Amino acid sequence: MRATINGFEMAFDDVGSGPAVVLVHGFPLCRQMWQPQAEALVAAGYRVITPDLRGFGESAPAGDCCTMADFADDIAALLEHLKIAQAVVGGMSMGGYVLLSLLQRHPQKVRAAAFIVTRADADDAAGKARRTALIEEVRNGRASVVPEAFAGLVFAPATKESKPELVRKVRDWMEVTSPQGMMAALAAIRDRESFIDRLSCMTQPAWVVGAEEDQAIPPAKSVEIAERWPQSHLLLIGGGGHMVNLEQPAEFNKGMLAFLQTLPI
Repeated sequence: MRATINGFEMAFDDVGSGPAVVLVHGFPLCRQMWQPQAEALVAAGYRVITPDLRGFGESAPAGDCCTMADFADDIAALLEHLKIAQAVVGGMSMGGYVLLSLLQRHPQKVRAAAFIVTRADADDAAGKARRTALIEEVRNGRASVVPEAFAGLVFAPATKESKPELVRKVRDWMEVTSPQGMMAALAAIRDRESFIDRLSCMTQPAWVVGAEEDQAIPPAKSVEIAERWPQSHLLLIGGGGHMVNLEQPAEFNKGMLAFLQTLPI
């Protein structure tokens, strides 16, 4: 499906019926990463919306720069377009940063939050420098450095050996991301603010997922969110890395459904 959202054409899937769940992908990925979750949630009686963020997947870029606030406003506008007053919103990695901004800017639209292999603090100086270096590489016509940098980080070692077809599929998703989308998102990630000191003020229930073999975002960052969030449910999954929802889909889906069932109707 497609819709004009905040001046650009957004691609998204909207499947199933029931309480709405929005799943926001990470960098440099796309909505295809949520297929195992969409199937399980629809079968359990939920409506699942999976957008491609601006400049990713099949969504058009929207300018040369953007912020996490822009991504968050896009999600809010998509909910308005679909006439969904409130949804459970989950964000993986960069999608978690988008979710934090959504909670700040449009808290009334978030029924509950799911933080998936993400973090609530900002980049340190070294992290900012790495993002800036990648932006310059892409700007100079070397966009392939982004999938090269990320593809090696997102899987547990055992997954690389046992599921080469999954590794290739995820690499393919990364490689079709537009250079414009890469640069805009890298700048948004680099310049994002820290929400660490605001977590204790959040009122929505939260599900927090970390992966024990995550080489991109340490599971300690998930623990930190859960410890600071007043109503949180923490799940640490073994045998998976940054793509834990694809590496260990059965355990991931079981945990997500268990959390959703704790929410009031």
